[in-house]
Amino acid sequence: MIKVGLVDCDTSHVVQFTMRMNHVEIAEDQWVEGAQVACAYRGTSEITPEETIDQYVEKLTGFGIEMVDSPEDMLGKVDAVCVESQSGYVHLERVAPFLKAGLPCFVDKPFACTVEDARAMADLAKANGAALFSSSSLRYALEVVQALEDEAIGPVVGALAYSPASIHDKNPGLFHYGIHGVEPLFALMGRGCQSVTCTFTEGAEVVTGLWEDGRVGTVRGTRAGAHAYGFTVWGEKGVRSTAIDASYIYRELLKRMVRMFETNEAPLDIEETVEIVAFIVAALKSAQNGGAPTRLG
Repeated sequence: MIKVGLVDCDTSHVVQFTMRMNHVEIAEDQWVEGAQVACAYRGTSEITPEETIDQYVEKLTGFGIEMVDSPEDMLGKVDAVCVESQSGYVHLERVAPFLKAGLPCFVDKPFACTVEDARAMADLAKANGAALFSSSSLRYALEVVQALEDEAIGPVVGALAYSPASIHDKNPGLFHYGIHGVEPLFALMGRGCQSVTCTFTEGAEVVTGLWEDGRVGTVRGTRAGAHAYGFTVWGEKGVRSTAIDASYIYRELLKRMVRMFETNEAPLDIEETVEIVAFIVAALKSAQNGGAPTRLG
């Protein structure tokens, strides 16, 4: 059984992931086999209130999870690590000791808030032979996976994905929550975005990317009115529009995560994740420049 450590407890994911891996307080159809959370580091946060973190920690200790005094205290106790900090700005510092130790690591969304941090983590993983994976759970929503396998749609020529997109200065632009729209877009379109334009208002933002092969992909992030997750995908043979049911997104993400922990092979090329960071950074720059086309850096 793979022993997993959780770094930073300022997101509900620490509880949700533990419930599914440790088979506690959740229906059996949500269980994920092969790994269990063994210990966690509380951490601090510039996003989540202290009392909320306390509630997550209390829940974890009630599940029997050992709390450690520092992230490095997990070394020797765990086989794999999940960095769960809400802010992408701290992820390089948090994950570095574990990548240097060669442990497979999952870094929760957003992977990073700068291309430089994203590249540094990717390079560190490669240098130490450690599998590194980051993703929004929406990438593995059943509807997204089914669309990619649907022969009636055929090769994807364009897509539009949408999600809520609340913002926070510690995760600017689409990093904070709009990442849940960006991940399905890239799942459908793949790598290769070369430039973006962003229309930004208080109530929404729309980011349109131009892929190097001429395809166009769009994300709509909502901050006013009704909220939902979903997408439209255009293929060579057909079109599908669907809302996303979030009931099993954590289970599906965790299946891929645990497989990585077992094999030390990431389910997603980390270069795609670096491109996603560059996409959101370019969208921020475009918004700041009145929607001017901006190349990915």
